[in-house]
Amino acid sequence: MHNSSLSGKRLGRQALLFPLCLVLYEFATYIGNDMIQPGMLSVVEEFGVGNEWVPTSMTAYLAGGMFLQWLLGPLSDRIGRRPVMLTGVVWFIVTCLATLLAQTIEQFTLLRFLQGISLCFIGAVGYAAIQESFEEAVCIKITALMANVALIAPLLGPLVGAAWVHLLPWEMMFVLFAVLAAIAFFGLQKAMPETATRMGEKLSVKELGHDYREVLKNLRFVAGALATGFVSLPLLAWIAQSPVIIISGEQATSYEYGLLQVPIFGALIAGNLVLARQTSRKTVRSLIILGGWPIMIGLLIAAVATVASTHAYLWMTAGLSIYAFGIGLANAGLVRLTLFASEMSKGTVSAAMGMLQMLIFTVGIEVSKHAYEAGGSGLFSLLNLMSGVLWLAMTVYFLKDKRVGSSLEPQ
Repeated sequence: MHNSSLSGKRLGRQALLFPLCLVLYEFATYIGNDMIQPGMLSVVEEFGVGNEWVPTSMTAYLAGGMFLQWLLGPLSDRIGRRPVMLTGVVWFIVTCLATLLAQTIEQFTLLRFLQGISLCFIGAVGYAAIQESFEEAVCIKITALMANVALIAPLLGPLVGAAWVHLLPWEMMFVLFAVLAAIAFFGLQKAMPETATRMGEKLSVKELGHDYREVLKNLRFVAGALATGFVSLPLLAWIAQSPVIIISGEQATSYEYGLLQVPIFGALIAGNLVLARQTSRKTVRSLIILGGWPIMIGLLIAAVATVASTHAYLWMTAGLSIYAFGIGLANAGLVRLTLFASEMSKGTVSAAMGMLQMLIFTVGIEVSKHAYEAGGSGLFSLLNLMSGVLWLAMTVYFLKDKRVGSSLEPQ
C-alpha cells in the first residue's frame, strides 16, 4: 500500500512536469492563433492592406500545421521523440521573434506559416510520447486535462488579445508566445522521457508511402477523419472570420467581440465536462449520436437567422453556442474510434488524420472568407450548415456497423 502511494506522489511531481510543460507549449501555440486574430485588424491597418488578410493569417498558420505532420511521427520513431520535440519548440520561439522584423503583410503571412509548422510537433510527437509514458487510466486523465487547457486558449485568447491591442503594440504578443514556449522548453528538456520504439531504423520514403496508402485505403477511417474535420470547421471559420464579422461588419468594440466568444467556448467546455461525466455510463456511439442533435440544430438556427437578417449576429452566436456544446459531447469519441478504425501504427494513423483535418480547415476557412465577402453572414452560416451536413453523412457511414462504439469500453 505504502509503495503505491509513493508512486502516486512521484506521478504528482516529476512525471507530471512533462505533460504540464507539453500543455504549456500547446497553450502557447494555440494562443499564438487565438490572441492574434482580434489583433489582426491592427496588423492589416499597419501594413496598409484590406480585411481579406485577417482570416488568411489563420489559414497560413493551419497550413503550416499540416506541412510536416506526415514526416514527424515516423521520424521521431526512429531518431527519438525528445530531439524532434525540442527542435519544434525552438523553431516556434525563433519564428515568433522573427515576426518583429516583418515589413510587409506577405512576410508576416509567411512567418505565420512557419510558426504553424510548430503545431505538427504536438500531435505527431508530444501526444505519442504521452500515450507511451503512462498507463491507460492515467493517460486518459492527463489527456483530458490537456484538452481542457487547450480549450482555455480560444476562450481567453480573444478577450486578452482584444484588450492587449489597446494597451500594447501587437508585435509584443509574439514576444509573449516566445517566452511561454521558452519556459516549456526548459521543462521538457528536464522531464521529457525518451519513448521511441524504432530507434536507429532507416526512414525510407517507399515505406512511408506504403504505410499511408494502407491507412487511406480504409474508407471507414477516411470517413471518420473527414467527419472530425468537417465538424470543427464552422468553429474555426468563426475564429478566423469573426473579427471581420463583429468588429468591422457590426461596428462592435473589440471588447464586445471578446465577450461574444465566451458563450461559444463556454458551451464547448460544458460539452466536454458532460462527456467526461457520461463516458463511463454511456457508449461512445450513443454520445456521438447525442452530440449530433445540438450540432445540427445549432448550425440550423445560425443559418436561418442570418439568412433572414444579415445582422442577426446574436442569433448566430446563440446557434454556434448550441453547436459547440454538441462538438464537446461528440467529437472526442469520434476521434478515438477513428484512430482505432485502422490497424496501422498510431503515429501514422494520427498523422494521416491530422493532415485530412488540416486540409479541410485551410481550404474551408478560405472558402468561408469568400462566402462572407460575397453574401455576408447568411452565406457564411449556410456554408457552416453544409459542413454540418457533410459531418452527418460521414458519421452515418462511419457508424453504419451497429457494433462500432457500442461496448462501454472504447473499441
